[in-house]
Amino acid sequence: MKEGFRQAMAWLHTWAGLTFGWLLFAIFLTGTLAYFKDEISHWMQPEIPARAVTSEASLTLAQNYLQQHAAGASRWLIDLPSAREPGLSVRWQQTPAKPGERGQFTEKLLDAQTGSEVQGRESMGGDFFYRFHFQLQMPYPWGRWLSTIAAMVMFIGLITGIITHKKIFKDFFTFRPRKGQRSWLDGHNAVGVLVLPFHLMITYSSLVIFMAMVMPASILASYKGDPRAFYAEVFPASGTPELAGKPAELAPMAPLLERARAQWSGGRAERLTVNNPGDANASIVVPRDDADRVIYDASSAVTFHGVTGQQLSATPQQPVPMAIAGSFYGLHMGHFASPVLRWLYFICGLASTAMIGTGLVIWLGKRQLKHVKSGVMPFELRLVEVLNIASMSGLVVAVAAFFWANRLLPVEMATRADWEVNSFFIVWGLSVVHAVFRCGRAAWIEQLALAAMLFCGVPLLNALTTPYHLGVTLAQGDWTLAGFDLTCLGSGLFLAWAASKMQRTGQTVRVAKERARLIMLEQKVN
Repeated sequence: MKEGFRQAMAWLHTWAGLTFGWLLFAIFLTGTLAYFKDEISHWMQPEIPARAVTSEASLTLAQNYLQQHAAGASRWLIDLPSAREPGLSVRWQQTPAKPGERGQFTEKLLDAQTGSEVQGRESMGGDFFYRFHFQLQMPYPWGRWLSTIAAMVMFIGLITGIITHKKIFKDFFTFRPRKGQRSWLDGHNAVGVLVLPFHLMITYSSLVIFMAMVMPASILASYKGDPRAFYAEVFPASGTPELAGKPAELAPMAPLLERARAQWSGGRAERLTVNNPGDANASIVVPRDDADRVIYDASSAVTFHGVTGQQLSATPQQPVPMAIAGSFYGLHMGHFASPVLRWLYFICGLASTAMIGTGLVIWLGKRQLKHVKSGVMPFELRLVEVLNIASMSGLVVAVAAFFWANRLLPVEMATRADWEVNSFFIVWGLSVVHAVFRCGRAAWIEQLALAAMLFCGVPLLNALTTPYHLGVTLAQGDWTLAGFDLTCLGSGLFLAWAASKMQRTGQTVRVAKERARLIMLEQKVN
């Protein structure tokens, strides 16, 4: 019975991993890149200078700018700069011409030190990887549903993998190099066990994040079919006072930051929203930055009267169930992580991606061995081989192409951000075509070599197209831009090693096959 149960779990582990493995590889790789989405965005918009400034000074500059350029707006939104996001972003919503209409938004980027406008190139930056990670570039809500189903399959794969490997911790200390499929299996077990708590945390927390979407029955039953009432109670919105119709000067907003920090025991403000600026009933909402603690609370904010500066309201402390759910969200997103911990998140994310990739390689390799003598691979195995190549090495090439497009597309180009994304998918699609027309090992080697050249070429391309090359960024201590170039260079060198290793292994296999063929011929002659 026990062996039967374990075999059933092995079967479920194998087929669950195969059917969703390609999608999970893309989800985990882009999610891993998203841990540095702010740094990627900074590199992809190098015109926005990184400044050592305080939030109070930047807020004063933003307030002066908006009073000059958006005095008649119905709402101001100010995104404060931080160590990871150097830009000072201001947006304002025009007063609608007719009641019930929604006013248009205008957005400007400012230098956080001078308050002057900065013309950054249009780019989605690291937000593309973040959005793709859970939306898969699909319309709402289909991408979220598909990624959530994939997360459930991943969770099943982890549980069944633990049950299947009865010597899982012993296998962790076992690695047999140059043993073909055995080496792949050892690597799969090692990365699976090494960061097993991370695998479980990331997968389970992703299910918690979309729990209300995939399990709405209790919400619908408790709120009589009205989910909006649930969200209004869980995430209460700050009330916006009605227009008084009397002009009044807005109070300085910088001192309000210190008062908000006192409410949060030193927490940091992420942005400010000013409702009805210039009116006697103006209000200023100061939300708390979710990067200063593990527990995420989207509704945590302090509201002040815009003219008198009097505190109007503050969000009460989260209930325990919401705090538990918020902790899962915070752990998954990793916004609280220091640079060292963020790199640990990144490495663990790569380990999860590698675990999925090695599992796909093992599945195919075991079944290819059965057709070595005939030399003919069935269509279904050839299909899996093509999907393996395109979903792994092809995706890595597409990521590199996304970075190259950011530097090669004209800065003034219309819909430039869309064409960066289009370049990503065009190159990814071409990798599928390439894998179809090239045999397996050759396709792997060529795509890995191309990815290596593209990643190694990123620092050179950056130096040729912008003044923000390594010689400048290292001298200025801009470790975000310099770190991006160096990480791309390191990634390219690793991919070059992988392509070289695969080529040498292929030559060894061909020599062994040729020797076996000659031995068989000699035996026939004798």
